[in-house]
Amino acid sequence: MALIELTDLSYDYPNTCGLDQLNLQLNAGEFICLMGPNGSGKSTLLRILSGLEPATHGTYAFDGQVITTDYLADPQDRQRLHQQIGLVFQNTDVQLFNTSVVDEVAFGPRQLGLSEAEITQRVEDCLALTHSTDLRDRVPYQLSGGEKKRVALASVLALNPKVLLLDEPLNGLTIAAQQQMLTLLKTLQAAGKTIIMASHNFKQVQAVEPRFVIFNADHQIQADLTAQELAKQPEQQAELLTL
Repeated sequence: MALIELTDLSYDYPNTCGLDQLNLQLNAGEFICLMGPNGSGKSTLLRILSGLEPATHGTYAFDGQVITTDYLADPQDRQRLHQQIGLVFQNTDVQLFNTSVVDEVAFGPRQLGLSEAEITQRVEDCLALTHSTDLRDRVPYQLSGGEKKRVALASVLALNPKVLLLDEPLNGLTIAAQQQMLTLLKTLQAAGKTIIMASHNFKQVQAVEPRFVIFNADHQIQADLTAQELAKQPEQQAELLTL
C-alpha cells in the first residue's frame, strides 16, 4: 500500500483552480521532487499533504487514513498528522517565532509533553544533524537565509516525522549551501524518511536522482518520471532547466 494516495484530488481557490484531478501514489522512503511553473500547484499540494488545507474534491489518504475536513477539525487527529508529516515553508520567517534557536527546536517536542531529558536529546540530535549546533543561542530572525532553513528543518525533525515536506528549500542559498541541504536530505532518506520537495532548481536536484512529479500550467500532473527515465528525455530536461 502506498504511504500517500491521491485520487481525483482537486483544490479550488475563490477565483481560480489550484489543483485539477490529481492521481498519485507516493511510497515510503522515496525522494520526490515536485517541479513545474510558478502557480502550477506545487505549494498547494504541500499544504494539503501537511493538513493545512483540505482538498476541495477527491480523496487524500495517508498511511491508509483518509484525511477529510472532519478529520482535520479534530485536534487530536490533526496533531497526529502533524507529528507524522512535517512542512518546512518556503518563507521560514513565518515558521520561526521563538527567542532562541534551542527554544525553536524544543517547541514541538514540548507540545508533545515529552520529558525534559528527551526534549534535550532531540534538540541536540537535530541541531547536530542539520549542522546548527553553533547557532543554538542565536535569535532565529537574525540568522542568514541558509541558517534559517537549517533551523526550520531541525525544528520539524524534532517531532520525528515519517514525511518531510519542503517548499523550495534551495531558494536563496549559495551553491555550497544548496549542496549541503541536498546531502542532508539524502542522509535523511537513507535513514528511512520520505522526502517531498518543491524546487525550480533542476540542475542541482538531478544529482540526487529523485522521482520527478512535474506539473503543468493547468494545475495537473504532466509527467511522473524516475531520474533514469527523465535522463532519456532531453526535451523534458530542457523544459525543466527554464523554470
